[in-house]
Amino acid sequence: MEEVFISTLKQSLMITVFVLFMMVVIEYINVQNKNIWAEKFKKSPLLQIITAALLGITPGCLGAFTVVSLYTHRMMGLAGLVTVMIATSGDEAFVMFALFPGKALFLNFILFAIAITAGWIVHLFSRRSNIGEPHGFIVHENEYCSCFNRNLIIPQLKTLSFERAILILFTLLFIAMLLTGIVGNGGWDWRRITFLTGNLFLLFVFITVPEHFLKEHLYKHILKKHLLRLFLWTWCAFIALHLIQSNMELSNLLQNNSHLILLSAVLLGLIPESGPHLLFVTLFSQNLLPFSILLANSIVQDGHGMLPLLAESRKDFVTVKAINMLVGFLVGFLLLQFGI
Repeated sequence: MEEVFISTLKQSLMITVFVLFMMVVIEYINVQNKNIWAEKFKKSPLLQIITAALLGITPGCLGAFTVVSLYTHRMMGLAGLVTVMIATSGDEAFVMFALFPGKALFLNFILFAIAITAGWIVHLFSRRSNIGEPHGFIVHENEYCSCFNRNLIIPQLKTLSFERAILILFTLLFIAMLLTGIVGNGGWDWRRITFLTGNLFLLFVFITVPEHFLKEHLYKHILKKHLLRLFLWTWCAFIALHLIQSNMELSNLLQNNSHLILLSAVLLGLIPESGPHLLFVTLFSQNLLPFSILLANSIVQDGHGMLPLLAESRKDFVTVKAINMLVGFLVGFLLLQFGI
């Protein structure tokens, strides 16, 4: 059991660091070009839907948060909101790209197509193109970050903040573990080289970015809100996966009760939280679940993307979740009938 404990711990750490890298890259780019295009959405439902789908397949919750903000500020309609929540998989998308990048890319392509189709149908049947009142939820639309200023680097390192020290220390520690072979597969394959390159980029970012960006966007938003929770859920999912694989009865239960598992995946997708859905991701990565069930769960679940809407309008929250649940179950059931 100790060996399982250590091996799953290493796997979870690798995935968490990969997620950190992806989140930082997206945040780094995203904060520099906010709200330039939002006003163009008001007069074009098709543009709303396509843009919402593109934001949705962006890994993480930032795309969903952006659409929720546009929706409650009357810049995007219900169709765009449904579209983004079907397309998004929250933080689970990062894990899927870490575990099975090729299949994850295909899954996102399918989600993109389903999201646009469902969004357009909702637009045709919805009489209310803009619902919701302006509110105080902030996704930093109006912020701009000059993320590399060489004149600030040395002064920031001389007066090293706690947050910067933690991020730099964590990155250096992981790089050392990677170089010494404590984590990662033996040999320098493309995965290990990618991890090293990614962590060197993280080190560059943590050293050079301004204090506000580092504290508000990287430390508070990514590290405190996402990373620890993601790491713990991933670790628990891997341990659960080991228990399932070592128990033939549980493995047979998964393989022989596909419709029941499909229903469970759809219902679990209603939870507005990143974490529980990782069980389906890890099971699929080991060929213990069909693609249809992972797709159904991905359609219904949206990570933390719906939480701001839940705080603003429970009615709209229930409406979007009901539509996505219906789409997810129908798509999953249909594909399951064809053995996919």
